[in-house]
Amino acid sequence: MSDGVTSARLSWALVPAVLLSGSALFLFPLRMQLVGYAIVALALPIAWYLDRRGNGLFRDLLLVAVGMVIVSTISVRADIRWANFFLIGVVLAAAVAAPYLLSRFVFKDQVIRFKWRGAWPWSKPQWAYLVVVLMLGWLILPYYFISSGVYLNWPAVTAPDEIGRLFVGVNYVGAWDELFFVVSVFVLFRRQFPVWQANILQAVVFVSFLWELGYQAWGPVLTVPFALIQGWLYSATKSIAYVLTVHLLFDAVVFLVIVHARNPGALPIFLL
Repeated sequence: MSDGVTSARLSWALVPAVLLSGSALFLFPLRMQLVGYAIVALALPIAWYLDRRGNGLFRDLLLVAVGMVIVSTISVRADIRWANFFLIGVVLAAAVAAPYLLSRFVFKDQVIRFKWRGAWPWSKPQWAYLVVVLMLGWLILPYYFISSGVYLNWPAVTAPDEIGRLFVGVNYVGAWDELFFVVSVFVLFRRQFPVWQANILQAVVFVSFLWELGYQAWGPVLTVPFALIQGWLYSATKSIAYVLTVHLLFDAVVFLVIVHARNPGALPIFLL
């Protein structure tokens, strides 16, 4: 749907989109799957009815729903035991692959595209923002994780293999976040709605997932702006590489803070 459609049409199309996005609250942080699935089951027929003119609303919301339902089949709370480590990896990969493959080979379109470079070289403001991300992470994340106690949502890591798995897990999930929530969910919503609406819709799903992952207490004060900025950055740059770099820099600090909090004095690089 283009930005030139009528506001009335947009408002009706938003009904199933808001229902689908809102179902994430039940699928992830609340873990009330039956309620979440019921909302998804309500949203899709409404989208199908509104799509009788063939603008693709049902198709795009179906692809979002497929990915969300796949993720909801497991708990994504931080657990780096070997069995869960591989289980989460496979399920999250499937949640990205399924909408992409359905879009490309069943619906015969290319709305989900993994464009790695986008605009290159990066501008001076883009490079500056990377520095800002590191500095803000260094200043804010230790206070958030330690003062709220949410670092306890991540497992204690002392052995080298545990620290290694935590490092891989944090970065894998961080990269997956962008491939799913931004490159897939945001892009699918964006085809139907203006950027700001699509961004809010994806942010609800993004933040719901992060809450279940462990970013609780006053975490949404950080994760909501982060999700919105990431969606906006991808819309502006069309570069997966850039939004991934932003996210992985942030997650590098997350990893160091968790190790620091779980092993006091091991990394004396933070103020707290």
